[in-house]
Amino acid sequence: MDHYDIAVVGAGLAGSLAAIALAESGYRVALIGPEPASSDGRTTALMDQSIEYLKKLNLWEKVQPLTAPLSTMRILDGTSRLLRAPTVNFRASEVGLAAFGYNIPNAPFLDILRQRESETATLDRMTMSAADFDLSGDTARISLDDGRDITADLVVGADGRRSPVREAAKISVSTWSYPQTAVVLNFSHELPHQDTSTEFHTESGPFTQVPLPGNRSSLVWVRKPEDAAATLALDLAALSRAVEDRMQSILGKVTVEASPQSFPLSGMSAHRFGKGRVALVGEAAHAFPPIGAQGLNLSLRDAMTLVVLIGAPTGDNLSGDIGDRFDSRRRPDIISRTASVDLLNRSLLSGFLPVQALRAVGLHILSAVGPLRSLLMREGVHPGSAIHALKDSLREKIGRKSA
Repeated sequence: MDHYDIAVVGAGLAGSLAAIALAESGYRVALIGPEPASSDGRTTALMDQSIEYLKKLNLWEKVQPLTAPLSTMRILDGTSRLLRAPTVNFRASEVGLAAFGYNIPNAPFLDILRQRESETATLDRMTMSAADFDLSGDTARISLDDGRDITADLVVGADGRRSPVREAAKISVSTWSYPQTAVVLNFSHELPHQDTSTEFHTESGPFTQVPLPGNRSSLVWVRKPEDAAATLALDLAALSRAVEDRMQSILGKVTVEASPQSFPLSGMSAHRFGKGRVALVGEAAHAFPPIGAQGLNLSLRDAMTLVVLIGAPTGDNLSGDIGDRFDSRRRPDIISRTASVDLLNRSLLSGFLPVQALRAVGLHILSAVGPLRSLLMREGVHPGSAIHALKDSLREKIGRKSA
């Protein structure tokens, strides 16, 4: 029976990046999971902190040609409500960055990760499912669906919202749903996007255009389920016109590319993010609507935290309480991000006038108050930086008074 230091179950973007990072740290890693049945037409916007991690893993050089920078992020009120928010522009230059992050197509990104996995001597890629788990012993035992068993000191569950790893660890979850469906597609346009991502806030949810290389962009259009179904039923010419009209023609003529996809929106949070010899990353731990480019960035922070927590190999077996310590480390970040995305999404759906007023006032303050806007941008790019900045500011003020 083969023994590994770490077994990562789930070979999507989150699991693959975690496995590569752990193998690069010097551990013997098994990455378990079948290849996806169909190509993922979605894109992922990775923020500056995540891009720096790709550079650390020597992945960025191959990924960068696929990407488009996000230099400006613009929020427009696309509702017809009485209380409408002003347009807010978040510019990376305000916080000393060339770009907040970069938008990357998922399918070729995963291809690059697969190539890297094949080149990593301490990483074994197993293109099969895990059939069963025994977490009761001094090591975890995983039965594969080809009949083999392997053991590992630590099991990383990156196997999605219905995670078998999470179920085996007897970790329960809270789930909730939204009356929304996301329509996802790519399109070309007549005018340059100028590295600007535009998010229209509508009564049914965000309509978010994100740059791709050249005069192309990706789109996440959150709609009521019945409206999403009607949108997907349109031919490409009619769908192109619908997208252009919703964008108020700010990018000129639009041509939607083939094969739009749709995904019902829901949220999920595990009650624990680790337990004993199990750590949960990505959508095995947390899931929420595609707002504010939080999803894979949060998953990458899961992987970063796990790598730091485990540290360099010592020659001894990994301890059996890594999952508990991982849970403590990740809890504040995951809970705060999940709550903020949920609150923003529900504020868009609410017809309650005071809620609309609070949202409009909040965006007006961000538009008018540069220091507050900069603080929010820094927090979005590097989570935790806003708290450190406030602490430093308070220390400086206290120091001046003491002097």
